[in-house]
Amino acid sequence: MNPERLKELLLDVQKGKLSVEEALRKLALLPFVPTPFARVDKHRELRCGFPEVIFCEGKDPKHIAGIAAEILQGSERLLATRADTAAYEAIKQVAPDAVYVQAARAVYVDRARLPKIGLVAVVCAGTLDIPVAEEARVTCEITGSCVKTFYDVGVAGLHRLLAHAEELRRANVIVVAAGMEGALASVVGGMSSVPVIAVPTSVGYGASFKGLAALLTMLNSCAAGVAVVNIDNGFGAGYVASLINRAAAGGPKPPACEPAAEEENKSD
Repeated sequence: MNPERLKELLLDVQKGKLSVEEALRKLALLPFVPTPFARVDKHRELRCGFPEVIFCEGKDPKHIAGIAAEILQGSERLLATRADTAAYEAIKQVAPDAVYVQAARAVYVDRARLPKIGLVAVVCAGTLDIPVAEEARVTCEITGSCVKTFYDVGVAGLHRLLAHAEELRRANVIVVAAGMEGALASVVGGMSSVPVIAVPTSVGYGASFKGLAALLTMLNSCAAGVAVVNIDNGFGAGYVASLINRAAAGGPKPPACEPAAEEENKSD
């Protein structure tokens, strides 16, 4: 249940359309719904502003569909991460309007169509980092933020990044996904006056240790304003970025929204 539905419930009681007993029965279902395989947190959107997110990797598609159905009973938005085509097909059985962004391995439902505000810049070093960056982008957008992407601008060709310096300064927060040595986050941090959320990716040769080298580089950044999430955690970076962006965009003049998502990244 989201705040809007809770308000409707309380107004129905106030107008006499719903008895106090019936309202209590509905409210009693809010904390969580137990199923044979999960306990769906129905209070998450009221507490945090967005419903529970489904991490699909390793889950039975039938369980994923069941969790999605429970979430959508009380919310107009849904996000499922690390989703393959089997997870998408399962969710589509209970939500025909679900969209699969293959590059991000993410499935979302957006029936709320809330206006997107502010601006998050999502930057990645190389094309192999795009899946993590795309997960961050989709997360930002479904949680209500405008996004602009800057892909394949790693430090090996620094002029590619510098060409977008002015655009990056318009953002309220920047997400940087990079593998190999992970230096891009420090460079962006040194160019920016806004928070930079660094995402180490598991891209690189043997001594990169599947992202550990990039993680350590980012944790030891000499640039102020750089915070780090876990390896390949585009969702975590995108969620935090959207929180920061929405807080910043609540000011007097939030940046204008620009369309960011390329349609070719989506498939029905």
